Amino acid sequence: MRAVLDTSVLVAAIRSKRGASRELLRMVLDEELKPLVSVPLVLEYEAVLTRSEHLIVSVFDTITILGIVKTFCTLGEPVHIANRLRPQLVDPDDEFVLETAYHGKAEAIITLNTRDFLVAARRFGISALLPGEALERMKRR
Repeated sequence: MRAVLDTSVLVAAIRSKRGASRELLRMVLDEELKPLVSVPLVLEYEAVLTRSEHLIVSVFDTITILGIVKTFCTLGEPVHIANRLRPQLVDPDDEFVLETAYHGKAEAIITLNTRDFLVAARRFGISALLPGEALERMKRR
């Protein structure tokens, strides 16, 4: 599946040892899923995942988190955002996620905030899926 993992999914993955978000992270690290990544998305991953409130409840330290982000850069498919689509979303801080999906020809944006992406993503033929929905869709292939 061609997909962008929203930062909310990675936050959930580092904060919990179980669940669909953690399974998606494992799939990326085991090279079973190749996420679409862009420079703005990777910068957000790094900034958000290394926040103290996430590190405190996760089993990871900053070095490990930065290693995970680096792995996304290495294993992910780079997407160049040729032009902006803005404004499309209620939250302007999520626009680059949609732009990464659009320019990367993603089938889906995997997010815990489907409501934020649903209408705009559909406009471009992209699904907004919860992590569990994405895993189910991948199993059916």
